[in-house]
Amino acid sequence: MISKQYVIIGGVAGGMSAATRLRRLDEHAQITVLERGGHVSFANCGLPYYLGGVIEERSSLLLQTPRSLADRFGLDVRVRTEAVAIDRAARTVTARDLTSGQEQVLRYDALVLSPGSTPVRPPMEGGERMLTLWNIDDVDAAMSALEAKPRTALVIGAGFIGLEMVENLMHRGLDVTLVELADQVLPPIDPEMAGPVAQHLIDAGVDVRLGTKVVELGDDTAVLDDGSVIPAEFVLGSVGVRPETSLAVAAGLELGARGGIRVDERLQTSDPNIWAIGDAVEKTDAITGEPRIVALAGLANRHGRLAADAIAGREVRVRDALGTAVVGVMGLTVATTGWNEKLLRARGRDLRVIHTHPASHTGYYPGAEPMSLKLIVDAETDAILGAQGVGGDGVDKRIDVIATAMTAGLTAADLADLELAYAPQYSSAKDPVNMLGYVALNAADGLTPSIQWHEVDAAVAAGAIVLDVRTPGEVADGAIPGSVRIPLDELRDRLDELPGGRLIVHCKVGQRGHTAVRLLAQHGRDAVNLDGGYLTWKAGNDAPGRVLEAAA
Repeated sequence: MISKQYVIIGGVAGGMSAATRLRRLDEHAQITVLERGGHVSFANCGLPYYLGGVIEERSSLLLQTPRSLADRFGLDVRVRTEAVAIDRAARTVTARDLTSGQEQVLRYDALVLSPGSTPVRPPMEGGERMLTLWNIDDVDAAMSALEAKPRTALVIGAGFIGLEMVENLMHRGLDVTLVELADQVLPPIDPEMAGPVAQHLIDAGVDVRLGTKVVELGDDTAVLDDGSVIPAEFVLGSVGVRPETSLAVAAGLELGARGGIRVDERLQTSDPNIWAIGDAVEKTDAITGEPRIVALAGLANRHGRLAADAIAGREVRVRDALGTAVVGVMGLTVATTGWNEKLLRARGRDLRVIHTHPASHTGYYPGAEPMSLKLIVDAETDAILGAQGVGGDGVDKRIDVIATAMTAGLTAADLADLELAYAPQYSSAKDPVNMLGYVALNAADGLTPSIQWHEVDAAVAAGAIVLDVRTPGEVADGAIPGSVRIPLDELRDRLDELPGGRLIVHCKVGQRGHTAVRLLAQHGRDAVNLDGGYLTWKAGNDAPGRVLEAAA
């Protein structure tokens, strides 16, 4: 029997998943993995935590070696070896040993491209001093720079990885400045959710600079575009990545609209003998059906396995991508799935938006932590378009449940009927996900109409009155200017004190507001509930990026 020859370009998550799956499916195949870096299998998501000293041993990041992969899977893994050319007609790859410079031509029956992505380096004077954190060589360079014992650090970019860098540099005891070009941290989430995250960083001692950029790096300082000069002995950049497609382009493979390698539902490229996976590949967005670049380790692992199955002739189904992600920020958890409100409104989508502020578990059991959840729903179909969570324990669990519901095609109202595990130390009898479903049901039925935090000013300008039904003690901690204040428990007896016209009702988080709206509606009043209550309104109005595109 003539054995098949498979060549995989690129290791780590996608490439190694494809290689090991191919071996499990075909014991007799010759499988060669080419990796131009020095390590073929490492925990790249753990790099910031090794930098911060949370992961103490560098060896903990190295999951497999060429030797271990040869022993267990019979793989021919070649590190410091770059694929420099693909001859599609001859079905060969030219591989160059980066140490010796020698080249070898490898034949393939099937080729898998997993070249990954490369960090974006924004142009600036002195920018060569900026470090990135993308592979083992990067983290080694960063650790070497830390041996000089810098006291100040600059992180450029406030995305998920940038915030991980901030947290870990703070853990090392450095004074950290965070600079972000957007007017909020974590641009993938909405401003009222991101605002408390920025405040949490500030409270922890981070110098947060939003809506600005670095234009020059000096020897131990940085100059911002507003003219300010900040200390920056140690500089890390995390401003995004771009798909590494140079080899694919040279081979004449088709790219998609977003600049990534175009693949079909079986992860095949425009060449039927070449598959592509990982960060360099365009995925199909689960919300819009459009091409999208999604650089996530989970998808790379999953698609590596699916590509191997497709090569072996098995039936595969590549699901559309939601972009589910989570990050820890100085004890705070931030998670998201699907699209955010600002992008959906910019596209003209008709939305229902739900904010809640539940506890991680029952309040009577010690240790309950607050969280804020946001659900974004198609107003016509009740389809879940996205969700975001910020808080302590349990945020990741809730976003994972919602992401699973989205994958299964459940509607927002269906969340009310999910049977979720309950014990006082883990949840409430009405889990926060169930509560989102209850609110969605009320909204879909028209039982409790609502208004969003960013719509209040326009409504007041049109003549609406804000009715605050919190207690006097709560009002003393802050209130919406110009509001009328009648505690919920006194509302029935004081209806005649209410001015005419539309009422925007609110409490702290929205639950008492819902009760008040139901009461007022049955007394013939036009009343809407301020979604998420005063907490959401304050978070949105305090956030630097508070104006949504549709409300601008």
